[in-house]
Amino acid sequence: MLDHAFFDFVQSSSGIEEYTHNKNGLTVLLLPEAAAPVATFMVTYRVGSRHEGAGLTGATHLLEHLMFKGTERFNKDLGTSIFSVLQRVGAEMNATTWYDRTNYYELVPNEHLPLAIEIEADRMRGARVRDEDLADERTVVLNELDRGENEPIRKLLHAVFATAYFAHPYGHPVIGWRSDVENVTAEGLRHFYDTYYWPQNATVSVIGQFDKKEALDLIEEGFGSLAAGPDDIRELPDITTREPDQIGERRVVVKQTGQLGMVLLAWKAPAGLDEDADALDVLAQILSGGKSSRLYRQLTDTGLTTHAGAFFPRLRDPGLFSIYSMLTPGTTHEDVEAAMRKAAAEVVQEGVTEAELTRARRQVVADEAYGRDGPQAVAARLNEAIAVGDWTLFTEYRQRIEAVTPEAIQAAAERVFVNDRLTVGWYVPTNGEG
Repeated sequence: MLDHAFFDFVQSSSGIEEYTHNKNGLTVLLLPEAAAPVATFMVTYRVGSRHEGAGLTGATHLLEHLMFKGTERFNKDLGTSIFSVLQRVGAEMNATTWYDRTNYYELVPNEHLPLAIEIEADRMRGARVRDEDLADERTVVLNELDRGENEPIRKLLHAVFATAYFAHPYGHPVIGWRSDVENVTAEGLRHFYDTYYWPQNATVSVIGQFDKKEALDLIEEGFGSLAAGPDDIRELPDITTREPDQIGERRVVVKQTGQLGMVLLAWKAPAGLDEDADALDVLAQILSGGKSSRLYRQLTDTGLTTHAGAFFPRLRDPGLFSIYSMLTPGTTHEDVEAAMRKAAAEVVQEGVTEAELTRARRQVVADEAYGRDGPQAVAARLNEAIAVGDWTLFTEYRQRIEAVTPEAIQAAAERVFVNDRLTVGWYVPTNGEG
């Protein structure tokens, strides 16, 4: 713990220390690691597609593109574009957008950490959101959308999410609806940027080989003069929309040219910090983790599917627990859906075995350990915990998973695998017919 004039210590967990800037509310996470002379600097904004209203879907993703166009100090016109400046010092950089967050990061030789901090501080409030840049990036994003139209799993996921959510913005694809991407203006994106991209809505993380006091001094130098948020908004707007209770099974069919069919079952599931979320993480592994998993044995081994899996993205608001299958030639959607429903029902009726739990827990813990292999891997996992709403989910994850019991998994399955809260999606290939 450091005593610093501009940062107040909040808490520590597993070597990570949290500080808050005492003027603008910026959250800072520090994790010194001496393994290699590199450091990752990451800014996580607590804004994602969840915050986009009608007409602005895809805004966060478009802004991700535009914020690499630079600022008045760092831009291509001056020969100081963000990419070129960072690449000259051997940095790796990127950004990602998701439902609840957007992050920008650099992995740099540790002597260039000041440069990464300087750039991120500058584009937090100095990004150039211009019509001419939007025109270029709109084309790039529309090409991404076109590629997605030809990916059956993505097409089916978009349809199922849009059917499962009537009110909550999780029903919008993160990349946005095509008409919104085609028609959004630079002015609209600037308003969105000016609403959410502020210190009080951001967490900066420094991971790797660095001096903690020097890092805080650099962060103060870069971010300290920025206002907490817009002058006319005391607290940034949050999403108050809650999805109404689903009171009946929903179904959607996607038909387009393709080869093999797919079935996706998606049940309404709790938020990422809910007490059932850890059990659902383990259940997803029991259902789809390798050739000993239930879905492999019951669906793939029997020749019904070429692949089957389960996933539970932990989100800030209630999400979906999903099971999906890719059909073998000649197999019917009805048969595969029935087998998938049977696999879910067996967990509710019979629970899981201690052996299944032990095997799944071992794999989840191993995946978590791999997620700590280097500053960049740590940053990626930490980023998702920040998005869910509590960064200590990252540091406490192993203990939480090891505490999961067979009884907890069965109880969580009973609450989630309810037919009236289920959305069924079929991908039906037409082979060019009809």
